[in-house]
This record gives sequence, C-alpha cells and structure tokens, in this order.
Amino acid sequence: MTKAQIVNNIAKKTGMEKVEIAATVEAFMKEVKLAMTSGENIYLRGFGTYIVKKRAEKIGRNISKGTPVVIPAHYFPTFKPAKEFAHAVKKSVAKSKKK
Repeated sequence: MTKAQIVNNIAKKTGMEKVEIAATVEAFMKEVKLAMTSGENIYLRGFGTYIVKKRAEKIGRNISKGTPVVIPAHYFPTFKPAKEFAHAVKKSVAKSKKK
C-alpha cells in the first residue's frame, strides 16, 4: 500500500479532503522521523512501537579482497507491533491464505 492509497482510503472513510489528510499523514511521518533522529522511541497503544536500536561494532569481511573490515556501531529504526495488532494480522492473513 502506498501513501496515496492510505490518503484515499482515509478520505473515503472520513469524508475529509484529500489535501488535509495528506498534510496530516505527512506531518505524522515528519514527527516520527524527528523524534527517532533525536533518539526517542514512539509508543502508539494498540498499534505498536517505533524503536531506535543500537547495533554494536563488528568485524565484517570484504568479499572481493577477503580482508576484514570494521563495521562501526550504529543506530537504526525498527517497528514492533502491539500484541493485538500482530494477532489480528496473523489471523486475517492465515484466513486469506486458506482460500
């Protein structure tokens, strides 16, 4: 699903203008990015949590040369769905796969 499809679906369900919804969706994504780049986690009850995780420094290997390469420690964003959300996805996807 794309951002445009999300905006269209919300517009149909709420009767609001697509421009207003697009601005709201864009503002939400901007706030999520801003918070996570500041190192904050975002908790949305019943939906899930956007988490900033740290990956430790490790030694990798340059495949073409066979030499070791140090991969520095870094942070990356992850998403952990709420239990209800994950359960609903499991049930509905499993049901649709059986058909």
